[in-house]
Amino acid sequence: MGLTIPALRQTYPGAVSSPAGRTTAGRTTQAVLVTNVAVQVAIVVTGGLVRLTGSGLGCPTWPECVPGSYTPVVEQEEGFHSLIEFGNRLLTFLVGIVALATLVAVWRLGRRHLRVLGAAPLVGVVLQAGLGGVTVLTALHPATVAAHFLLSMVLVAVSTVLLLRVRDGDGPARPAVPAPVRTLSLLLALVAAVVLTVGTVVTGSGPHSGDAEEPARFGLDPRTVSWLHADLVLLFVGLLVGLLVAFAVTGAPAVLRRRGWWLLGVTLTQGAVGYVQYATDLPEALVAVHMLGAGLLVVAVTAVICGTRTRPPVDVLNTHDAQARSAVPG
Repeated sequence: MGLTIPALRQTYPGAVSSPAGRTTAGRTTQAVLVTNVAVQVAIVVTGGLVRLTGSGLGCPTWPECVPGSYTPVVEQEEGFHSLIEFGNRLLTFLVGIVALATLVAVWRLGRRHLRVLGAAPLVGVVLQAGLGGVTVLTALHPATVAAHFLLSMVLVAVSTVLLLRVRDGDGPARPAVPAPVRTLSLLLALVAAVVLTVGTVVTGSGPHSGDAEEPARFGLDPRTVSWLHADLVLLFVGLLVGLLVAFAVTGAPAVLRRRGWWLLGVTLTQGAVGYVQYATDLPEALVAVHMLGAGLLVVAVTAVICGTRTRPPVDVLNTHDAQARSAVPG
């Protein structure tokens, strides 16, 4: 038999490398796109801090903070909670400015196929503002709070895809790993989505409702949904370990293997924080760290999915194909 792991390796069309140091976008453009990813993650954390401080209804109406004023007023009974909630609303404008800068940067690249993707963060900010208003007007119903968070996770993923696509070339997508490995990576992403969704149910069943005086909960047993969430995390870890083994066996590109290991590090850290916060009755600081970890997890999962296909620059791709044709006898 004598079958060895190297014998299972194949060279896939996607394993075409561009010249060392070559980039398809300038440093300024890439800096804007990295900033966009960062603020999309940061707004999740600051939104969580609003909930953790019981300031979700610090501005009890929307789009005004109180009837007749878009800003907090001194006589407002919500006190410092109004400042916290209003501060988070102001941060939404910052995220919107960065999203607009992202669209402009992508538009100036002249790569028309990326323009719709470049507009997605700005459209998402507008949708988030509207959904935030619905959340306030429904007195922080846990379903709207969950939708608010999950839409943020979608925006984090889209922003990550945009960053990586701008760094890619304009050639057609080519597989960097075999089809079964790509399928496994997609299954991993699906489980990650379920983990995040169930995580919002855990939050909607726990003590941090977002408003200190009028808690709104799903009415589910927090312990039961927490353990369901933990079981799904274990499934995710198992799939990830299998994916890392598949990367090694099939000779996946080094950059993809590194992304896989980064994802494992984020996952294990996030899992550890989750178990500690559960064992210590959900202290606010750890919950905030867990929300940051959720955003970083989405970035890492998205990077792995994107890495299973490559798009080399067209000139590099043509050179590679020409070399392959010339190597064929006759």
